[in-house]
Amino acid sequence: MHHDDFKFEPVPGLPEALPKDEHILWQGRPDSLRLAKDAWKLNWVLAYFVFLAVARVAASAQSVPLTTAMGHGIPLLLTGMLAGAILIVMATVQARSTIYTLTNKRVAMRIGAALTMTLNLPYTQIRNAELMLHRSGKGTIAFELLDDTRFSYLMTWPHTRPWRFAQTQPALRSIPNAKAIAALFAEAAEARVSEPKITRATPEPDAIAAE
Repeated sequence: MHHDDFKFEPVPGLPEALPKDEHILWQGRPDSLRLAKDAWKLNWVLAYFVFLAVARVAASAQSVPLTTAMGHGIPLLLTGMLAGAILIVMATVQARSTIYTLTNKRVAMRIGAALTMTLNLPYTQIRNAELMLHRSGKGTIAFELLDDTRFSYLMTWPHTRPWRFAQTQPALRSIPNAKAIAALFAEAAEARVSEPKITRATPEPDAIAAE
């Protein structure tokens, strides 16, 4: 039987239907392999096990033939491959449970594989955004929020900018075509922030005519 964990969402990635004056500009999710490299440091983990294997072979070669010594490094390489596979699976689960949304009014992030939550970041609460771009075109867009807007780093990781603990910066992590999405965000945020606001003032009482 097919079961959709998010069938309660009126709009995929959003906890409620959009108001009439709000519309979606873009939706996407992290690239699994890029997320494994960015958030779980896949390349560093693999390099570490390669280093251990080379060191083991070099140490063994002092007492046994090189061909025999090379065999001593195989278990470490296999362990590294297993560790890498686990990290890729974890990143894939995170990516598939994530939907990033840009509307004409806000950034919405449905995140969390085990404990699902949705972050709503109105453009008026975002002070600045920074793009971290890879040569592949994939990248991360991190949002610096106003001081009165705070989120838990642990609750929102890996969808945050690394090492920003005091002032957590939610981020669209490892998304394809990141430069174009950053430009779309900048255009929408600028239009929203510069939008004129109409306030209702209390009408002044009519002046009393002088006798």
